Amino acid sequence: MNWFFKTFKSSIGKKFTMALTGLFLISFLIVHAAINALIFYNDGGATFNKGAHFMGTNPVIRTLEIVLIAGFLLHIIQSYLLWYSNRAARPVKYAVVTQPKQVTWNSRSMTLLGTLILLFLIMHTSYFWIPNRMHQIRYGEELPLYEMMLKKFSNPVVVILYLLGIFSLYWHLLHGFATAFQSMGLAHKKYTPIIKASGKIFSIVICIVFALMPLSIYFNWIN
Repeated sequence: MNWFFKTFKSSIGKKFTMALTGLFLISFLIVHAAINALIFYNDGGATFNKGAHFMGTNPVIRTLEIVLIAGFLLHIIQSYLLWYSNRAARPVKYAVVTQPKQVTWNSRSMTLLGTLILLFLIMHTSYFWIPNRMHQIRYGEELPLYEMMLKKFSNPVVVILYLLGIFSLYWHLLHGFATAFQSMGLAHKKYTPIIKASGKIFSIVICIVFALMPLSIYFNWIN
């Protein structure tokens, strides 16, 4: 087991763990976006409430929530440990740092973007997920999530904060999607361009779906 912990704590191990947990979190985004998209049925939240009820009561989904939280925490911890180790390796800042042309600003700002996403998720869960789970534990029933969404997203400040969080998520995904495959040793000159293109399409589609949710409610496109 000693070799496992040494690998886990190494730079390569941290990157591999971040890649694995990142891909797992991406799968969660797909499910979460699909459930959110149910509001576009525009049937007074009937279809959305059915989907939310399934997600909130299905024992398999509830078990996966624990795995999801663990994966998310591990992703955060490893990202900050990797950032700290990289920073410690360069204790003296250079007066001028010339970045290679292929290095984008979002690839250099993954820790910052991840921190902004973390703050966004804290806000999001405090609005919906945490109150709903606490209510389930205490009373054995769910809160009216659709009505809560209508109320929260009628506030322009909340809508703007959500859009900023989604904007951060877009740039984080844009770099992280392809990097995850590379960190797991799946980079190939034939398939890497396909992976990068898929990552770009995925980032755009997912973030548009998430952004349309608060915008549609705020502008009364759905009710």
